[in-house]
Amino acid sequence: MRVIIQEDYDKMCLWAAHYIADKIKNHTEDRPFILGLPTGSSPIGVYKELARMNQAGELSFAYVVSFNMDEYVGLDHDLDQSYWYFMHDNFFNHLVDMKPENINILNGMTEDPEAECAAYEEKIASYGGINLFMGGIGVDGHIAFNEPFTSLASRTGLRTLTTDTRIVNSRFFGNDSEKVPAYALSVGVGTVTDSKEVLILINGHNKARALAKTVEGNVSHKWTCSALQMHNGAIIACDEAACGELTVDTYKYFLDIEKDQRL
Repeated sequence: MRVIIQEDYDKMCLWAAHYIADKIKNHTEDRPFILGLPTGSSPIGVYKELARMNQAGELSFAYVVSFNMDEYVGLDHDLDQSYWYFMHDNFFNHLVDMKPENINILNGMTEDPEAECAAYEEKIASYGGINLFMGGIGVDGHIAFNEPFTSLASRTGLRTLTTDTRIVNSRFFGNDSEKVPAYALSVGVGTVTDSKEVLILINGHNKARALAKTVEGNVSHKWTCSALQMHNGAIIACDEAACGELTVDTYKYFLDIEKDQRL
């Protein structure tokens, strides 16, 4: 596991965006780059920098195929709380050459969630898997909507959201947790860790415990983020504020081994 510690959120996002851009540039029409994407506040800075690079002609998305992590059940994609809307509003609508047919987002309005999720896994497999899955984690360490105690081998499926998650996400629903859908479709922990690389963004004091559990804790389905310890291509990009619960030795270790690495 690599842990990239940056001074603040903006620098963390710049590092992550340029890391992803360097990977995308190595791919062509015959060999597209398969990119897993999250929603939430953590990736917004990354999306802004990737879009800026794209608009400036520094980076093409013509040969990128994306798969999003999750979607609420029962929300039409035109509603501004849906993750389809979030992704288009914050990212896809700002790209000049991303092909709409290469954008994959789970359909929360499906009448057959099981078939929808199975088809999603099959489509990922048809591309040979995901090259890089970017994500964030919750304060309880959950990845996508894989709440604590979700199997670390789980695949894309229907998830029940905890009360805590609905409260956290209620800021998008008029601060009314009862308006937050109780279910979502989500890639599994195993879906994420099957990717060749996983890049997780962790920022802010409120994520400090989750970062410590991810890096220093035991591998446990109580903290689904801890599955990254078993991944050979796992990268954590974090800011100083998120490092508050790392031991001093761990903090110094990652600063030392990454000090000469550009990306």
